[in-house]
Amino acid sequence: MKKALITGIAGQDGSYLTELLLGKGYEVHGIVRRSSTFTTDRIDHLYQDPHADHARLKLHYGDLADANCLKRIVEFVEPDEVYNLGAQSHVAVSFQLPEYTADVDGLGVLRLLESVRECKEKTGKNIKIYQAGTSEMFDAAPAPQSEETRFHPRSPYAVAKVYAHYQMINHREAYDLFASNGILFNHESERRGETFVTRKITRAATRIKLGLQNKLYLGNIDSIRDWGHAQDYVEAMWRILQHHEPDDFVVATGESRTVREFLDEVFQRLELTWQDFVEIDPRYMRPAEVENLQGISDKARSVLGWQPKISFSELVDRMVANDLRLAEQERDLQRGGHQVTLRGAATH
Repeated sequence: MKKALITGIAGQDGSYLTELLLGKGYEVHGIVRRSSTFTTDRIDHLYQDPHADHARLKLHYGDLADANCLKRIVEFVEPDEVYNLGAQSHVAVSFQLPEYTADVDGLGVLRLLESVRECKEKTGKNIKIYQAGTSEMFDAAPAPQSEETRFHPRSPYAVAKVYAHYQMINHREAYDLFASNGILFNHESERRGETFVTRKITRAATRIKLGLQNKLYLGNIDSIRDWGHAQDYVEAMWRILQHHEPDDFVVATGESRTVREFLDEVFQRLELTWQDFVEIDPRYMRPAEVENLQGISDKARSVLGWQPKISFSELVDRMVANDLRLAEQERDLQRGGHQVTLRGAATH
C-alpha cells in the first residue's frame, strides 16, 4: 500500500486529492494546523476512527513554519509521495501579510524539502515530492503562458511561490530528489473558500436570489483568468508524481474568461441581472494588478496524458447548485427564528 503525505489536506485541493488517493488504495496522511475551531469540514466525510484497523486516513498536527514538526512527521510516516498544498494562498491577504506569506509559502517549502532529503539519507527511500505552484508566478508576463514563459510575479504570494519553484529545482539537481512542480492555473469548485472571487460570486448571487443579501462588492471585473475544476487538477498532481522522472508542468484548460463573464454565467442561471446588484469597491483592487492569465498545457497533455474533464459550464452549474442549497438552508433557519449564516461547501 502506497503512503502519501499531504500538507493543506483540509483545503479545496487537499480534499479532492485525498478522495482520489483513497480511491486508488493509498494510505493518506494529512498535516493540519491546530485551531480552536474545526477546519476539516471538507474531509469530514472521509475521516474514520483512527483506532480502526482499516482506517487509511490519518491526520497530524503540524505547520510549514515549524521545521522540527515537519521532520518528525516525515520520518514517522515515511511516505512514498508528498504533496505540498499548504500555503497562505490568498493574493490580497499576501499584501497585508507579506512576511508571513514568504515564510510559509517560500521557506516552508525549503523546510519540507530538507525533511524529505534527511529522511531519504537515513532510510534510503526515494520519496517523491510535489509542489503546488501557481499561474500567479507569471502575473505580468504576456499570455498565453507555458513552462517556457519567464516568471514576472506581482504579489508577495507570487514571489514566494517563485522562490519555492526554484528551490524544488535546486533540490532536484543538487540532491537527486524526485521533486516536481505543478504550475496550476485557477481551479475552482463548490469547495472553494468564500473569499476567492468565484465562490464569493456564487455565494452572494444565490443569497441575493433568496433575498438574504442585497449587494455584491468586487474589484477588477475585467481581469482575465483560465478557470478549471479542482477535481481535474488534483488528478494532474497525481500524474506528475507517477511520471518516470521529476519535471515541471503547466496545468490549465487553455480557455480564458473575464470575471465579468463569470458574473454573466452565474446570474443568468439564477435569472438575475448582475448589474443590478454588483458594485465596484476600490478596496478590492490589487496594488499591482494582474490582467491576463491563460495557460498552455500541451506538455501535461502529451507527456502525462492529462485532460480536463469538467467544462466551464459544468463548473458554474455545480457551484451555483451547491450554494443555492446552502442559501436555502440559511433561509429556512432564519424562518425558524435562527439568525445563522451557514458557511462551507457540500462534500459531494
